[in-house]
Amino acid sequence: MLDPKLLENISAQISAALAATPAADIEKNLRALLAAQFAKLDLVTREDFAVQKELLARSRERLAVLEAKLAEIEARRQP
Repeated sequence: MLDPKLLENISAQISAALAATPAADIEKNLRALLAAQFAKLDLVTREDFAVQKELLARSRERLAVLEAKLAEIEARRQP
């Protein structure tokens, strides 16, 4: 996962470097290029990742309970 602060730092460094030159258009183009490349990576936010991780943990717990119940039922059915 990419840290948003890392992207902000990179952007700030690029802005600072280009502020001293007449290359404002290059900065805009570079920002657009970076945004397009990051969009292609299909990244998720840390918050979305944490939510999905929690849902998966709950699903695993529930599956374990259901598997135990099923094993108990199957054990009772066998002579």
